[in-house]
Amino acid sequence: MTYTPRVIDAELTARLASAGAVVLEGPKACGKTTTARRQAASEVLLDTDAAARQAAAVDPALILDGDTPRLLDEWQIEPAIWNHVRRTVDERTSPGQFILSGSAVPSDDITRHTGAGRIARLRMRPMSLFESGHSNAQISVAAVLEGVPVRSSDSGLTIPDLADRISVGGWPSFQQLPVPDALRAVSDYLDEIRRTDVSRVDGGRRDPERVGKVLRALARNIGTSVAHSRLAADAGGADGPLDRETVSDYLSALERLMIVENQPAWAPHLRSRSQARTAAKRHFVDPSLAVAALGASPDRLLNDLTFLGFLFESLVIRDLRIYAQPSDGRVLHYRDNTELEVDAIVETRDGRWAAFEVKLGGALVDDGAASLRRFRERVDMKKSGDPAVLAVIVGTGYGYVRDDGIAVIPIGALAP
Repeated sequence: MTYTPRVIDAELTARLASAGAVVLEGPKACGKTTTARRQAASEVLLDTDAAARQAAAVDPALILDGDTPRLLDEWQIEPAIWNHVRRTVDERTSPGQFILSGSAVPSDDITRHTGAGRIARLRMRPMSLFESGHSNAQISVAAVLEGVPVRSSDSGLTIPDLADRISVGGWPSFQQLPVPDALRAVSDYLDEIRRTDVSRVDGGRRDPERVGKVLRALARNIGTSVAHSRLAADAGGADGPLDRETVSDYLSALERLMIVENQPAWAPHLRSRSQARTAAKRHFVDPSLAVAALGASPDRLLNDLTFLGFLFESLVIRDLRIYAQPSDGRVLHYRDNTELEVDAIVETRDGRWAAFEVKLGGALVDDGAASLRRFRERVDMKKSGDPAVLAVIVGTGYGYVRDDGIAVIPIGALAP
């Protein structure tokens, strides 16, 4: 199969040049192994090689010998590998020795922090619209963060196209499937998470039916800061709320599987008496998982444009995370006690930032721009610095800057 280039390719190359080992983390089926193999000189596949697992269980050092970079795929199956990799990196004193790919965070996460200075980490996600070929790439997030003015032609995407992309998701293996087949594949993927993976990472037997109820509750509340108690009540339905601690355990397992990736709150310096709230927004790592959890389809989404708007916001958050990562950026959100919200704040480690409202339809651009203007009045620019851009990300149309200075960016024009 022809390899589809990924945004993370260049990041992986750079990390291998500077660190002894790189941990490539992400949900299963997002393309980690294929991407890592492009740069690895040898490999051990622990999820499929029983002999390698036996050797690693007896003496993890046995599987470390080989041409470098050496790929240790699904390394978390034998977490003792971590300390052996760390010691080997120390002994060899050369960068680029190992790539450790994994689709779950080991239960004992404490030992992993001993890799500081030796082992770098990269988060990989399903494909963005740019990577799947659905963006004209005329607006770069890196350029936007440098203050380059926004301008793009019509990306050509339509609302029905977006409903398809949201439903199929960014899973590499499903990109060429007809939409009905891709929907079934995503549903099967989530079913495996529900039936097997949650119990595996949680270390105990979990009721698949209850896990499914929590997944559906998450899907119904996607892109919100819904509390555990509300999820427990929503998941329980007419039978009464699920146990809150049980729901918390399920959410923790889903986060360790990197199926759920929450969006933290941004805490800027404010010049008003407004108080920023700190609750994170809840998102699946890919909006297709919300569609699968609810048994929905593109046609059903088009009949509920309000819910489609929430899913579109989640797709935008997924893509912004992918595009911002090479600039050392993270994606946050803002909400204060007056209920003023900004859907996405991209902030880099060196202090640059940009604020985005997300609106599926172009008719809502004025509403998004008004929110951004109010937000601009509340942020103390002397302390937080001026934003690189204030923009409304939309589903369709052109990219341009309005007379009030607010940019309009179609999702089908965004790129790293």
